[in-house]
Amino acid sequence: MAEYLILIYGDEKALAETDQAMFEQTMKGHNAFAEKHGTALRGGKALWGSDTATSIREDGTVTDGPFAETKEGLGGYYLVEADTLDDAITIAKDVPAPFGGVEVRPIRVFD
Repeated sequence: MAEYLILIYGDEKALAETDQAMFEQTMKGHNAFAEKHGTALRGGKALWGSDTATSIREDGTVTDGPFAETKEGLGGYYLVEADTLDDAITIAKDVPAPFGGVEVRPIRVFD
C-alpha cells in the first residue's frame, strides 16, 4: 500500500461568503467521507485561509501571504492509504469541494 495526499482547493471568497446551511452541508459531506473511507484515512485537517499564511523564501526572506498566489486556495487535506493511484482517485472523488476541487499526489518515500 502507498500513501497519497488529497489536497482540497477552493475559492476562498465564496467559502467566506457562504451561508450557514451550505457550511453545515459541506461538514456533513466531510463526516460522510470520513465514515465511508475511515479505513483508508491516515489523517486530515482544515486550514485557515491563505491570508494567514507566512512564506519563507530560500534566501530567508519572510513575507505575509501564500507562497504562490492562485485563484483557489488550499483549504485542507486528507492523507490516505491506497493500493494504487486509481484507488486513491476513487477515494478523492468523494471529498466534498463545493467551491473548487481536489488534487491527488503520491507521498514520496525515501529509503
